[in-house]
Amino acid sequence: MTRSADNTPAGAARRTAPRRGEAREALMQAALELVSTEANFSAISLRRIARQAGVVPTAFYRHFEDLDALGLTLVEETFRELRRLLQDADLSALPLKGLTRHSVELFAHHVRDNRLLFQFVVKERFSGTAPMRAAIHDEIRVLTHALAAIFARFDEFSHIAETDLRMLSDLVVNTVIALSERILEVAANHPEDTALMLRAEKQLRLIFMGVGQWESRPEDRDETDRPRADG
Repeated sequence: MTRSADNTPAGAARRTAPRRGEAREALMQAALELVSTEANFSAISLRRIARQAGVVPTAFYRHFEDLDALGLTLVEETFRELRRLLQDADLSALPLKGLTRHSVELFAHHVRDNRLLFQFVVKERFSGTAPMRAAIHDEIRVLTHALAAIFARFDEFSHIAETDLRMLSDLVVNTVIALSERILEVAANHPEDTALMLRAEKQLRLIFMGVGQWESRPEDRDETDRPRADG
């Protein structure tokens, strides 16, 4: 999916009809553009999305069963890209000392390149419909398990139990999600942005320093916190 990094106004003129085979992507992009200036996704009608995409409303149903299906597809797209970013970054090949700065810079760059997708997820995480909130929660769990698997490759974390590694990754994921919310509010290269990056890096360093002193105990195991079969 081709994503626009800027905030296209919701009142922008209807775009020309998409070329053959591009209607689905146009509908997804139109929804993101509208959400960028709306309260949340559920406040937008199917007709408005179709009009913004340059297609007739009936064409919507050739690509999505309903609006929830479109929203869930956008959630899947966002987190699929994040998991791909983790995989391509090969974080386990980096020394732990330089991991925090590299991770913060990498994530910040990714958020800015996919601004509309992250605006969508940030809004829907708490104010979206129940299916949307549940989908985002599940995707965060899958991302957490993927990051825990990466941490398991570090020699520095060899003394940490699998359950505790998932707790560590949960702390990291929640830190970077909070970072994404602030990145969306601050312009790149603004003095506040520099302070934001340094604060996020410090938070991660504090987390990792604490893990270095952590001792996993059998009684701390949480058998209910298991990764999903597809995670």
